Amino acid sequence: MNDKEHLRERLKGSPLLKRWIDYLVMNQREARPRWYIRLLAPLYQHRGRHSKIYWSVRMDTPPYRKFSLGRHSVVESFSCINNAVGDVIIGDQTRIGLHNTIIGPVTIGSHVNLAQGITVTALNHNFEDATRCIDELGVSTKPVVINDDVWIGANAVILPGVTIGRHSVVAAGAVVTKDVPENTVVGGVPAKVMSVIG
Repeated sequence: MNDKEHLRERLKGSPLLKRWIDYLVMNQREARPRWYIRLLAPLYQHRGRHSKIYWSVRMDTPPYRKFSLGRHSVVESFSCINNAVGDVIIGDQTRIGLHNTIIGPVTIGSHVNLAQGITVTALNHNFEDATRCIDELGVSTKPVVINDDVWIGANAVILPGVTIGRHSVVAAGAVVTKDVPENTVVGGVPAKVMSVIG
């Protein structure tokens, strides 16, 4: 186990220490890393060779979670990447399009194309207790996995716990609530299989 992994494990085992570090790292009102943490981001983010993140991308990536962008991958303008509640791992030769929002824990494979205005979120707000305000109930996460060679159309929404199989297409505007098999095209709200590829 390397030093970073050891530190992450120690933080998980000490809720008080984690809360204190979280306060130092995250601006609680703005729900994003404090300005001095954002200045240090290039030191703790992994960016593969020839990858690009445009200057207007909002990188909400505190150092106690992983962010990795593969070789020759691009995160287009006005997107938001958030790993505050789970790691965000993006493979090689993948394009995250304009105005996308990615909230971890999310793993995106290689040769994936996300069009414009897509939301991929592994986070849900808890709301089971009707006697309390929703913002007091915390959040839960279910990892999202988008396998290699996937194309997701504009304004699609990928919800927590979904796995999208290799060589699949998600139609524009689809809301994906269930796993997508390999080699399929899905569309609609909620998304359903429309055809099989090959």
